Amino acid sequence: MNVNHINAICRATKEILTNHFGLIVSPLVASAGTGTIPSNDISVILGVKGQLQGQIICSFTSDTAKKLVGVMMGGIQIDHLDEIGWSAVQEFGNWVAGTTATELSKESCIIDVTTPIVNEGESRFHSSSPFVSVPLDTPIGEIHVHIAVKEE
Repeated sequence: MNVNHINAICRATKEILTNHFGLIVSPLVASAGTGTIPSNDISVILGVKGQLQGQIICSFTSDTAKKLVGVMMGGIQIDHLDEIGWSAVQEFGNWVAGTTATELSKESCIIDVTTPIVNEGESRFHSSSPFVSVPLDTPIGEIHVHIAVKEE
């Protein structure tokens, strides 16, 4: 994996959280590996195609998801995720996808990103490809960005 691509994906996610949500974001210690990708209660899965192939997974706890949706809805308290809430979680994925494509284009890397899929419930994702996991600390909770992309 190209470190410039990893950095662009992390910049994109941080930009969404900072500019759209007004959150202070602090990257924590990243890790890399193969095999099982850790997950939380909710994951937003983005497929990447074009000059890069692979996946980006943003995962967080259900409490963080409710706070994320609450911020998206103007600062209201969300007690449970209904259809509008799930749609907002998916929209978060769309924002990450669009901003990621823009950031990667600055690195002369053109990609398309699939429509986000939202997974509810703690899961284990398995990857035969290497991945990098970057936890982002925010006032609403940690958001873990798992990146498994390779150049085609």
